[in-house]
Amino acid sequence: MSVEFNHTIVLSRDREKSARFLAGILGLEVGAPAGMFLPVTTANGVTLDFATVDVETPVQHYAFLVSEDDFDGILARLVEGGTPLQADPHGRHPRRINRNDGGRGVYFTDPSGHGMEAFTRPYGSDPASPLNGVTEDVPGAR
Repeated sequence: MSVEFNHTIVLSRDREKSARFLAGILGLEVGAPAGMFLPVTTANGVTLDFATVDVETPVQHYAFLVSEDDFDGILARLVEGGTPLQADPHGRHPRRINRNDGGRGVYFTDPSGHGMEAFTRPYGSDPASPLNGVTEDVPGAR
């Protein structure tokens, strides 16, 4: 049996604002509305269907595995847009990225307060990396 993750619904305060923000940061496109949903589709075909809701939503976490080149663009767009970023999900290392597993990773928040993450190496792919736990300053970051 083959199981693939296909889509998820992202509850947001403003689907347009949240979808356009994430698509812009990740270098993706916002698709045509489908009923109450505004889709953003990743390279592996997973769709994040943004929906506006008029209730307080719990914070969710969405993580994106990206290439080194894509990471450079994502980081540049975060800095250019003045989006606060950090090296960890708890905000203990603001204006920094992490180097876990010999790659690079960054955390940021979308307009609805969801925790977003972009990283270049899957978790645990290099547990012996001397870069695990290392963070680096991002010039110009908020």
